[in-house]
This record gives sequence, structure tokens and C-alpha cells, in this order.
Amino acid sequence: MTDQPDWFADGFKHVWLPYTQMQTTPPPVPVAATDGVFITLSDGRRLVDGVSSWWTACHGYNHPHIREAVAEQLGRMPHVMFGGLAHEPALTLAQRLSALLPGDLSRVFFSESGSVSVEIAMKMALQFWINNGETRRRKFIGFEYAYHGDTIGAMSVCDPEEGMHALFSGLLPEQHIVPLPRTNDEFVRFETFLGEHAAGCAAIIIEPLVQGAGGMKMHTPETLARLHQTAKRHNLLVIVDEIMTGFGRTGSLFASEQAGIAPDIVTLSKALTGGTMALAATVATNTIFDAFLSEDPEAALMHGPTYMANPLACAAAHASLDLFEREPRLDQVSSIEKHLREALEPCRDMAGVVDVRVKGAIGTVQLQDFTDHDAFKAAFVEKGVWIRPFGDIVYVMPPFIIEERELACLTGAMCEIVGDWSVRRSES
Repeated sequence: MTDQPDWFADGFKHVWLPYTQMQTTPPPVPVAATDGVFITLSDGRRLVDGVSSWWTACHGYNHPHIREAVAEQLGRMPHVMFGGLAHEPALTLAQRLSALLPGDLSRVFFSESGSVSVEIAMKMALQFWINNGETRRRKFIGFEYAYHGDTIGAMSVCDPEEGMHALFSGLLPEQHIVPLPRTNDEFVRFETFLGEHAAGCAAIIIEPLVQGAGGMKMHTPETLARLHQTAKRHNLLVIVDEIMTGFGRTGSLFASEQAGIAPDIVTLSKALTGGTMALAATVATNTIFDAFLSEDPEAALMHGPTYMANPLACAAAHASLDLFEREPRLDQVSSIEKHLREALEPCRDMAGVVDVRVKGAIGTVQLQDFTDHDAFKAAFVEKGVWIRPFGDIVYVMPPFIIEERELACLTGAMCEIVGDWSVRRSES
């Protein structure tokens, strides 16, 4: 874009953007407004949002029910500390989430971001064993291609080779990162590994069904169920990271449901407030919670984010859950999945395409030796869509309310631009 608003030209000199080499990456695209599935740019162009603002805006932008709930809460109580005080939006939201989650997940600890919810889950798991007298369980087991966040503890259970955090290897706690088993032989090797190392570990942590930022790698509900069974057989806690997969993205309200498992701890964020504002939750079973009950103050969980259980965010989360109850969100996800499977399948035969993967409202085209991220982003904007490739994939995760016409804009642009890239690749 050549015509940039004054606020952009002046302010851009003072910001530091996420995941960005600021010297070489083109400037971001100035946005003026959002509504429904559209992002309106400062020059008046509208883009169909294909990634739901990092996978959060499941109901689209500016949904009137969420907006009204937040406005009403704003007039009553924007915020109050959650230390020593409590308020209705948080307590009823905790009750509501507990009723939706599988098994005995009934104790909710609120925070502001997905990364922090993972940090809290890890602290819960580690201290659970300490409070039960098992002090040798100091490590965690994560999986290749995993991503759980950008804070120190969360980084330590991400894939150090495929992820973004190799530079911090000397700083991070050393965890066990192993291949995610899928076949019988791989599960035999995983079982052997656990036989050797489980006694020194507090938990495994897994993104259920889809490993998001690691490249939208997918596994079956049967694989997830078997992982859970294997971990429990070795007396390990199971932390399920539903930050990306939770709230309908994979076709069920929570991905864990498809495997029929009941984790010990679940982390939630992203679509929890329908993409309105920051809120996260770490939800534990009563068994985990009870291990922290003691006459000893040091047995308590010592964690407390400043904006924990922010009433505005809780109001947005309530409104988002209302929409899942009132509107056919999971049916919409099913329709999106059907479209994605049909529309992206032609990419499979293009030169340089490694794989095409679809699960729920997630559609992914994996490319070989792919480095043209900035060129792809610019081409997508010219096509009137916002699609942001990363790593070796081009993907869409649209809002669930998207209409067939707008969805076809996304998949059509994906097929066309990947196709053009494929032709150029073949000719070079």
C-alpha cells in the first residue's frame, strides 16, 4: 500500500511487531474496522478474514450479542481484583465451563493469555506431585511439532527444532520432546520410553487432534485416546492444550470429546471470548485441586495475574457461550469442513504440494521448500482475502458464520495462488 494514514506512518516507527524481522519484512496492512467476516482496510478495501484473527473470532467480528454484553458489564464493573474479592461473571463462568468440559474438570483458574494458562497448568502438575510427596517428578513430556506458547515454561514443551525457540535452548528447562506416536510400532517405542522416564515426569502435554503453530499436523481421535491410556498406565497426568482446538474448531465443542478422554488439566483461550478480548482458563480436576488443600500455606498455588477473571472478558465469554447454545455453530463447522475438503482437493495434484489436510474448520495446504510468505500475503490481499501463511503451510481457519460465497473466495484464492506458485516452481 502506498497511501498510508498519518497514524500509521507516525506510529509505526515506535512499535515492535510479533514474529517479524523488522528490517526486511514489509509493513503490516493498516486496518480501519472489522465486522462479521470482513476486515476493512484504511483505504476502504474489504478483506474476507481467513484466519479469524489468530483463530479467535469464531462468531465473526463485532457480534451484537457479545458487544452488548461487554457494554452492559462496562457500565457496571469493568474490573476488580480477584484476590480476596469475587464477582458474579467469573464465578458463573467457572461453573458454566465446568459443566461443558468432560470428566471431573471442575476447578477453573483464570488468566489473560494462552501461554500463561499453560504455565499455570505446568505449575499445577508439578506441585500436585510435590504436595503428594513425590519430589522427583520435575520434567514434562511434549511432542515434536508441538507449540504451547512463547513464555519460558511454555517454550520448554514446544518442539525446539521445528518451533521458534531454538535460540533459548540454554535458558529453557530441559523437557522430553518425543515423536507423537501413531502406529503400533511407534506406540511400542513410546511405551518403552515411558518405562524408562515416566517416574521422573509430572505430565504429558498434547494439542488434541491438531498441532496448530507446528504446522497444522493432525492425528486421529484413536491416537489421542491411546496416548491418554498409555500415559495413565504410567501414572502420568495428562494436560490437554485446547487453546486453539477448543470451542468448535475441530467439529466438536472440545477436541478431547472426539477421543472420549477426560484429561487432568485443560487449557483454554483464543475463542473463549469469541475473539473480543484477552481471557484464558486452566481447568483442573478435583483430584488436582484437592492436593493443594492443606494447613500449610506453602502448599497453595502461588500464582495470580493482575487482570485475572476480568469481568469484561468474562461477560464476553458468557455471550460467546450463549451463541454456541443458540446458534448452529457446530453445524456450520461441519459445512465448512465439507467445503474445504472439496475445494482444496485439487491442490493435492499440484507440483510442490506435500499434503492437503482438513479437520473441522481448518484447511491446510503444505508446500515443499516454501519461503514466499510475504509475496503470498500480498497476493492474497490483492485477491480480497486475509490469509497469513507460515512455516511450510498455507491455511484457512475462518469464522464459523462465514457464508458459502465468502468461503469460496478464500479457497479459490488459495488454489489460484498456490497453483501459480506451483507453475513458477516447475518452470524454474
